[in-house]
Amino acid sequence: MVESSQEPGRSSHAASLFLKLYGGMVLLVLLVCSSTWLGLQEFNNWRAQEYREGVASGVFRLVAVGVSTHHGLELQNWMEEVSQLLGVPLELVSGLPQHFSFFEQHRLDKGRTVLRLNGDESAADVFVKVPEHKDLYVHTRMVRVSEQQGKAMALLFLDALQRTDPLQRAQTFEDLGKYFSFPVSIVPVGQLNLDIEQRIQLDHDEVIMLLKQGNGPNSSSVRIMAPMPHHQGILVLGPLYLFNWMPVKLIVASAIFAIVAITLGAYVLMRPVERRIRRLELAVRKLRAGDLDARADVDGRDELGQLGHAFNGMAEHIQRLINAQRDMLRAVSHELRTPVARIRFGVDMMADTNEMEDRLSQLAGIDADIEELNKLIDEILTYARLEGDKPRLKIRAFSLPDLLQRIRQETYALRTPIQLDIDAAQMDPVLAEEHYIHRLLQNLVGNAIRYAQKRVVVRCGENAHSNWISVEDDGPGIPEQDRQRVFEPFARLDDSRTRASGGYGLGLSIVQKIAHWHEGTIRIEQSEALGGASFVMTWPKRLSASVLEPVTQNNSTETNAAQT
Repeated sequence: MVESSQEPGRSSHAASLFLKLYGGMVLLVLLVCSSTWLGLQEFNNWRAQEYREGVASGVFRLVAVGVSTHHGLELQNWMEEVSQLLGVPLELVSGLPQHFSFFEQHRLDKGRTVLRLNGDESAADVFVKVPEHKDLYVHTRMVRVSEQQGKAMALLFLDALQRTDPLQRAQTFEDLGKYFSFPVSIVPVGQLNLDIEQRIQLDHDEVIMLLKQGNGPNSSSVRIMAPMPHHQGILVLGPLYLFNWMPVKLIVASAIFAIVAITLGAYVLMRPVERRIRRLELAVRKLRAGDLDARADVDGRDELGQLGHAFNGMAEHIQRLINAQRDMLRAVSHELRTPVARIRFGVDMMADTNEMEDRLSQLAGIDADIEELNKLIDEILTYARLEGDKPRLKIRAFSLPDLLQRIRQETYALRTPIQLDIDAAQMDPVLAEEHYIHRLLQNLVGNAIRYAQKRVVVRCGENAHSNWISVEDDGPGIPEQDRQRVFEPFARLDDSRTRASGGYGLGLSIVQKIAHWHEGTIRIEQSEALGGASFVMTWPKRLSASVLEPVTQNNSTETNAAQT
């Protein structure tokens, strides 16, 4: 069976553009999602750290202020009382007990708290700088935050106010409130929405903690209330909202970031494709405007690259067809002038003579000129058909030596004085369009006979992968620099001799087209045996699927048998 060869550079890269775009988009989405998630985790860790330090800053600022106002044994006793009140051990340390970063040191200098979680996050070390002391710090280790510490915070606040001059309490209240991450205020008891039991507790100078439960974000909060001395109002700390890991604003910001990142990434992926498409569109517009030299500068081996190569091939083919059409029109107009002029001359001569013999002679000349015109038109039509779209070849198996013998008989029927020899060994049937191979041999043999002195030899054969035909003559040969030019339409190396021997310069052009459509080549060499020109055509035994045409059942059976 005939194996069809796959079109080169197509299937092996058919999915490359898909991989570049869709694969790139998948990777982009995964990258953006993972980056957004990691960024969100890091940002939330930072938020949680800020939240914890903000909550701790107020109460430990109160502790640091208290340390700065006590001295000696009084300070020691006060520290023990505050440790019991908070439920955590407090200690004073000189110098930096740990290495602090620039930002942590800045927080400490501003009177803020630095909180460091242990490796397993089961406890946290808390540091705060004592005011008016250069290298004195309060340190404690907290395992958990309890209601006791919340109430202790309110008592420490009241203690700091009591130790302040009454005229300076308002300013002290304002200064201390800056270190709290939640509201701190003094509210008349009548403005608080409290039940009877809570009012009784406040009347007995107790600190109460109110927990407000909610279902939505920022709806659960804690407020701590402590009565001021001499019924000056209620100290209210809060509301302190519980930490929300996923606030709506953060989710919206993350979604916007992801959308923008994916959009920018998609633009980066699509931009090269867009530029290549625009270059291809520009080439199409130039070609449509009549610029036959327009070519698409689209590199790559993906689908767009293949499209660009296909467009360039189409543009070259169109340019070649139009140039060939122009050359043909010029050449045809030149070739038609001579026989038309002879016909006109013959008609004029017939009009000027009454001799029957002269008229018959002119009629014979006119008939010969008309026959020459018919041959020229036939050659032009054949060339135009081959130069246009690729013909639908009817590939079948036939005997090449038998075809050569038929060429020999047809040539001898013309009574040519040149000896035509056939050198054809026994070979398998070949796959080709027999009609076109016949036409090719006719043109090659006819061309060889025109220039041969005595002898022309036609040979055929095969090797492992191809079939070949050679036509040699003992004529003058063809100079090497002219061997490609002879295949051009209407080309003549010796115009006067060609006119004398016949021919229009289309035969070898047709030969080259026939070889091309059979995926073969035609080359010109110097004949070693005869010394003249040697034309050798070679074409593959296995033709591609684009050349083959479905045949009838009988013909396909014949082909399969021949291939077997």
